Amino acid sequence: MKRKHCLQNCVAGFTVVECLISLAICAMLMTAVAVAFNASLVNFRENEEMFQSINSARQALTRMTTQLRTASGVSTAEPVNQCLFRTAADELLTYEYRSADNKLYLITNADLNEYLLCDNVTNATFTKTPSTTPGDAKSVLISLTVRCGASERTLSAAAVVRRAL
Repeated sequence: MKRKHCLQNCVAGFTVVECLISLAICAMLMTAVAVAFNASLVNFRENEEMFQSINSARQALTRMTTQLRTASGVSTAEPVNQCLFRTAADELLTYEYRSADNKLYLITNADLNEYLLCDNVTNATFTKTPSTTPGDAKSVLISLTVRCGASERTLSAAAVVRRAL
């Protein structure tokens, strides 16, 4: 008889305290998952922005090196933030970095039109190696530093002026 009474008093289920403890544990786990998910989204956005900035800088470098390689002349008299050259089609162009707005421009000197090549640029230098012809460069080393958020990357390219060979 005692056994029957004991079985009747033991009711299957959870107490209120056990439910509250399990609810608190679930809330902590869900908070941790939400924080990790949010951090992942923020990181994805930053990486996407950096990819766009670097891709834009690479395209600008490709354009500059292609035009400089086929140039008929590259001036060594310009400051390091500019590169003045004459194209094979005898057009006078300038690449210019402006630190005031962190942008790299292509300027057509005939009509002074400016075209934005790349933004988010924190530094750009054009290091010109003089050729045997005075005032002319035989090669140009281009260095672009791109910033996106807290990240900063430097890309470099070199162009040997084929006409100077």
